[in-house]
Amino acid sequence: MRAVELVFGVGWAAFWLYWLAAAFSTKKGRVPWSREIGIRVVILVVALVLVRAGVFRHEGRPNSDPWRAAFGLLLFALGLAFAIWARRHIGRNWGTPMTEKNDPELVTTGPYRLVRHPIYSGILSAGVGTALALSWLWLIAVGLAGIYFVYSATVEERYMTERFPDAYPVYRRSTKMLVPFIF
Repeated sequence: MRAVELVFGVGWAAFWLYWLAAAFSTKKGRVPWSREIGIRVVILVVALVLVRAGVFRHEGRPNSDPWRAAFGLLLFALGLAFAIWARRHIGRNWGTPMTEKNDPELVTTGPYRLVRHPIYSGILSAGVGTALALSWLWLIAVGLAGIYFVYSATVEERYMTERFPDAYPVYRRSTKMLVPFIF
């Protein structure tokens, strides 16, 4: 099982290193931190409490089902690939959650045809794959990320509706937020 944990650790580390490196090629913008800091603080506090309580320590027997681990690894890889495809497709318009870009463009092609927030969808799918392969307790982290992403998406959609009052509502009606055909 240690090999599977290593694969996930290296995979997540490589993904976040790519993400940080790609952040240097984006358009200028601003993040309204003061307006949206509450949700970030709440999630950070909950995460710290869970870590301090030892929720993510290995208690008992770790997952030993190779099929579950393989399916989790597949979901992890597909999720990260989807997030990277979305990040590359949106190009310089990408920004940290809730960023208000200067001269934004409405991107509705590529992965954005399937869902309005494919980066969030991909990261959440990868997180579910991690939980499936390693430990169901990781669903707590996925749940926290999901709350943050839904909140961020809602804030971003208000901004996009203001910036694109004719096009964005049409796009919003025709494309689901995070899960194709469902949500």
